[in-house]
Amino acid sequence: MDKKLLISLLGAATMCWPLQKLIAATPSDAQMLEQVEPPPKVIPGEPLDDEPEITIRQKDKKTIEEYRMHGELYMMKITPEHGVPYYLYKDDQQSDWVNIGPNPPLAVPKWTLFRF
Repeated sequence: MDKKLLISLLGAATMCWPLQKLIAATPSDAQMLEQVEPPPKVIPGEPLDDEPEITIRQKDKKTIEEYRMHGELYMMKITPEHGVPYYLYKDDQQSDWVNIGPNPPLAVPKWTLFRF
């Protein structure tokens, strides 16, 4: 019986020790932070405000997924019938499409080696 009492007291003392250490580490001039609003409630099945609209369409033997945010097309995922999918995206609204994927566009050097 004494061993059980000793073990329970030892357990209670070790649980209180981190709390005492936390209280001792709190500065005397500490202030409470302002209340933070909870996140908006998510209703299943309804779209979120900042969620992209995705349109999937077939063109020839490719599947094209168009990603739009606020009606503006910003990215496309092209999946060929045979092959690896690749993405086309715009850095901003005025820029050209940039290809990221397994086969980025080939940059051919145009150096002049000899001139006759």
